[in-house]
Amino acid sequence: MGKEKLHINIVVIGHVDSGKSTTTGHLIYKCGGIDKRTIEKFEKEAAEMGKGSFKYAWVLDKLKAERERGITIDISLWKFETSKYYVTIIDAPGHRDFIKNMITGAGSFKY
Repeated sequence: MGKEKLHINIVVIGHVDSGKSTTTGHLIYKCGGIDKRTIEKFEKEAAEMGKGSFKYAWVLDKLKAERERGITIDISLWKFETSKYYVTIIDAPGHRDFIKNMITGAGSFKY
């Protein structure tokens, strides 16, 4: 019987515009949680909106309003697997208008 993979659960919180979504999206990409083709698609779409540097943030920021405003409005959950781990990441909003969404998301996360 093989060794069971460990579970890693991460909630990313911080101040608005501190790079939470970008860092988290980049981590997901570097760990193999999303393919290069999808990142290239996000890069093209972001550039068309004048937000070329947002390609990694768009891994998690799916809402049209999030992409237009360049901020996370609601929590976003992403699951992926590496050779050693099952990883679950929640990206939480940092803008003060959406703190309730962050608290609800982080509070409901199963650790």
